Amino acid sequence: MTTLRLGTRRSALATTQSGLVADRLRAAGHTVELVEIVTEGDTNRAPLASMGGTGVFASALREALHEGRVDLAVHSLKDLPTAPEEGLVVAAVPPREDPRDALVARDGLTLGELPAGSRVGTGSPRRRSQLAALGLGLELVEIRGNVGTRLARVGEDLDAVVLALSGLARLGLTEQVSEAIDPLQVLPAPGQGALAVECREQDTRVRDALAPLDHPDTRAAVTAERAVLAALEAGCSAPVGALAEVVEDVDGPVLSLRAAVVAPDGGDELRRSLTGPLTEADALGDRLAQILLEDGADEIVAAASQTPTPSTTTSPERAL
Repeated sequence: MTTLRLGTRRSALATTQSGLVADRLRAAGHTVELVEIVTEGDTNRAPLASMGGTGVFASALREALHEGRVDLAVHSLKDLPTAPEEGLVVAAVPPREDPRDALVARDGLTLGELPAGSRVGTGSPRRRSQLAALGLGLELVEIRGNVGTRLARVGEDLDAVVLALSGLARLGLTEQVSEAIDPLQVLPAPGQGALAVECREQDTRVRDALAPLDHPDTRAAVTAERAVLAALEAGCSAPVGALAEVVEDVDGPVLSLRAAVVAPDGGDELRRSLTGPLTEADALGDRLAQILLEDGADEIVAAASQTPTPSTTTSPERAL
């Protein structure tokens, strides 16, 4: 059988995630070669919003697919733009890791235990806005870099960092987690914890190889979440959180979808939820987005797109 060339970013997390997909394919009898691709997001330390958003991680991998240098590529789904890429298809969405955010803090402190004025690092406008809305008096610091670089700053110039729990789990670093943050406090990014395996739309050989890796419940959940983001016309610079979960209803399993749009300073906050059939995931996300828009989400998203991302201190009185 012809070798499947799997395109991956070169970071430890990306190669670990790609390795998980490669292992699944090898277990099914395929030969897989990992091909490292360098993206602008890997080499430029500027805030993601200033580089055009999450697409900076996907564009180089997609270019390699279009040019035939690789046969498939593995993305963190939250890094994949919601707009479809002509000629490419997400052929598989494997089972999702824990989608929650994680706090890694000095002395194992939780969010509620961090003193007012504690410096908490994150590169995510979504995390900053929702943490600000908690009114804990934290100083929220813009950071970039790989997982190891961020963790190394805890106890040095930062009191804590917030990262995706899924990434820490895949890297075997969950012992460093002080707290898995409840989505009632901070909703994760749409697609967080899930992987997207992309290939050329017309490449039936690769699509057939990837089909067994697809997990229908995970695909339905992330489809609903990303539909919210798409309908809001929001991207990396928008503080939007969404989480869909498959739950049991009286008539069987349904999707329970929650979403939040929060102003950068945490002052304006919209949180809404809906449930619906798994087979209507895209429509469910669109309906929830329309509810958010009717309640003023467009104004929050527009304001956020004009807001710079310096260190921000939130008032401890906001929770009172």
